[in-house]
Amino acid sequence: MSERSVILEKLQKKEAEIQSLEEKLRTARIYVQALNDVLNVFPRAPADQTIDSVLRPGSSVALVREVIIRARKPVHISDLLGALGKGVTKEGRASLASSLAAYVRRGEIFTRPAPNTFGLVELGHTPDAIPAVAEPPAGFGQLRTIADDDEIPF
Repeated sequence: MSERSVILEKLQKKEAEIQSLEEKLRTARIYVQALNDVLNVFPRAPADQTIDSVLRPGSSVALVREVIIRARKPVHISDLLGALGKGVTKEGRASLASSLAAYVRRGEIFTRPAPNTFGLVELGHTPDAIPAVAEPPAGFGQLRTIADDDEIPF
């Protein structure tokens, strides 16, 4: 065999090896993609995730949680802003209240037991019971007839 044919044979073997490795790589990439697709079916936040890992440390919402924990009772939005050292302005109240309301709507971490007052689910702060609706007065919704002696105010 000539030197050229020896080199050509080695080249063909290496190209075959590369092709085999590329096929393995392609198969591995397909497998990884399939695992990612399956992972996307599951919720992003596992149920065993702690509150501290959900709230970004140092954020206003995390600080509000600490204020409510120290108070051990629901706290009004104005008092929360004061405890955070922020001015009690209309924009400040709206901003913080909307951030907390997002958690309230999802039923996570915070509750709203009264208007503009926030508590914590973990401390059992639940909304006050809705007051019973008073009964309408007797004769409500019935037509009244006007007698001649009734005074008509106009």
